[in-house]
Amino acid sequence: MNRDIIALAAAATVALGATQALAQAPKRGGTATYAISAETPNYDCIAFDTFAAVHFMAPFYSTLLRFNLKKFPEIEGDLAESWSIAPDLMSYTFKLKPNVKFHDGSTLTSADVKASYDRMRNPPQGVVSVRKATFEDIGSIETPDPLTVVFRMKAAFPAMIEHFASPWNCVYPAAKLAGDPTWPQKNVMGSGPFKFVEHVKGSHVQGARNENYFKPGLPYLDGYKGVFMLQPAAMLNALQGGQVLGEFRTVSPAERDRLTQALGDKIRIQESSWTLNILVSFNTSKKPFDDVRVRQALSMAIDRHAASLALARTSVLKHVGGVTRPGSTNARSEDDLAKLPGFGKNIAAARDQARKLLAEAGVPNLKLTLLNRSIAQPYTPAGVFIIDQWRQIGVTVEHQQIETSPYVAALSSGNYDVALDFSNLFMDEPSLSLAKYISFDRAPENRSRAIDRELDGLYDRIKRERDAAKSKEMIQAFEARALTQAYSVPFLWWHRIVATHAKLRDWPMSPSHLLGMDMGEVWLAE
Repeated sequence: MNRDIIALAAAATVALGATQALAQAPKRGGTATYAISAETPNYDCIAFDTFAAVHFMAPFYSTLLRFNLKKFPEIEGDLAESWSIAPDLMSYTFKLKPNVKFHDGSTLTSADVKASYDRMRNPPQGVVSVRKATFEDIGSIETPDPLTVVFRMKAAFPAMIEHFASPWNCVYPAAKLAGDPTWPQKNVMGSGPFKFVEHVKGSHVQGARNENYFKPGLPYLDGYKGVFMLQPAAMLNALQGGQVLGEFRTVSPAERDRLTQALGDKIRIQESSWTLNILVSFNTSKKPFDDVRVRQALSMAIDRHAASLALARTSVLKHVGGVTRPGSTNARSEDDLAKLPGFGKNIAAARDQARKLLAEAGVPNLKLTLLNRSIAQPYTPAGVFIIDQWRQIGVTVEHQQIETSPYVAALSSGNYDVALDFSNLFMDEPSLSLAKYISFDRAPENRSRAIDRELDGLYDRIKRERDAAKSKEMIQAFEARALTQAYSVPFLWWHRIVATHAKLRDWPMSPSHLLGMDMGEVWLAE
């Protein structure tokens, strides 16, 4: 079932001194304080694709399946004790672990799983589900008994089992959803290793050990505190000073070097390729960005190869790539990618063509506002670089950087001209990575708001295809159209660098900053 899952290179770990101590037995007790470099807009797992939400919510919730990060991309049960898949892929049957309790003491049953997935695939009024396209092939969900849930499909989807392991698939109490489908937006109550204590906006989120957690002996910690640190300088100072024990998204190469120089064997550095990129998204519902010539011109003016060399020294932006992660099975070669608009190496010729396209479109002196996220790493350097690239073809840009909550609101409402968006993946699966580019009425995470039925048709065929060679051919056809139409275009793919204090043990590094954040197996070696 892992036909398109790429066994990513294991995280390259540089453990500076004292690494042999990691073999000691876990200890119970203590509170781990760590930094979160953005604050979630609200509490609903299914409404977002930003790490700010999953880093906040993951400790409080359980999912049906999850990835085993020690053997990534192997899948293991979370709420599911076992599961079976029909040979024709038209049904999935899960047996749930018995006696799982929500944090209010009520018992979690198959009804809760059904209600949660029904809400994801068919969100009621007032609910946004960016998982809607992912689960659109589910035809019905049956609950023959309290510990059995059966998903019956409208069409076979070979990667369905991997999607059941998504970290976003929080299971909510059916009774709460029945009373108010928007309940998760303002309330936190799951069955995860930690119970919600408080959220002080602008300050922190806090959790306490769930004494009734269904995994015996876990969690080890008495509790944890996630401190919101939106300014990278403050986060770095707190990390170096020991006020926080880690920040699980990334630090820059320069910050990594400063920490290792200052702390020696007291800090642990782990690095990995990253299933994440920055996109330039054009709001196709606004003129002149409804004109493909304008979008192509702005994409072609960006020298991605120069950006890769320059920004890799100062940021986590590193790799030039298309709609699939560079180096993965379905990615084009560098030479083949260079044939597509915006990815060639003759930047002078590309900019000449870009100027001609803007003139043809009637906007030779284009002015626009670039919406960007007020997270320095790597959004600020990306925005500054791109604005300079556009200046060189005569485009005037206002750089608007705002905090995560209004930024996400602006993206979702279409209140922007051009935005730096992100393709936030937890695995190398085409049905996940390509969903960002299909029509807006099917995939709300497509911030360009474009409607393209040709891309939709290719996407549906790719989802069904079991032959790897045929799938790759269609993926590259999809990519060619997506990059030529340029509704949203990749800028650069990221490289992940995580720094944690040596006494914080058994936090699992992975190629995705969306995985391994429930903190259930983390412990402190005091």
